[in-house]
Amino acid sequence: MKVLYFTLAVLFANVAISQTHQITKHNGESLDVNFIKSENGLVYYSNVGSSEEIKISKHAVSSITNKQTKQTQKISDKIVVDSKDDYKMVTVLPQEKTIGLKQTGTFTGVSTKTKGEPPIANEKQTAMRIKSKSASSGSPFVSIAEKDGKYEATTYVY
Repeated sequence: MKVLYFTLAVLFANVAISQTHQITKHNGESLDVNFIKSENGLVYYSNVGSSEEIKISKHAVSSITNKQTKQTQKISDKIVVDSKDDYKMVTVLPQEKTIGLKQTGTFTGVSTKTKGEPPIANEKQTAMRIKSKSASSGSPFVSIAEKDGKYEATTYVY
């Protein structure tokens, strides 16, 4: 009987001590979670009552609030892209850092190759063209996959 009381006490203490946080996403969604860490452009957390580690892009998260201390930590600013002229605000992300963002579309094209230009200049020209196209569709994020002189770009929003 003492073992049963001890086990129950430990379980309730664990629940009472567990740090719960609230993640607020840029799309307005709020999640009650146990925050683990934030590194390499990703936020790691687990659902309350679970030990499974889940990750989400820091670009999808606005802030994390510690429910016990009421402290709020800002994670990222919301990027608003209204027109093609806002192409400088479009962020190119690797595919693994788009978790939690909503895919809005894909488009393909041929990478820029200008005779006499160094490869880095051609890459910048291609990236600018892709960012302009992404901005014109209102998407603040894009992921680019290049292969054999062709690219496939995937656009994302909050």
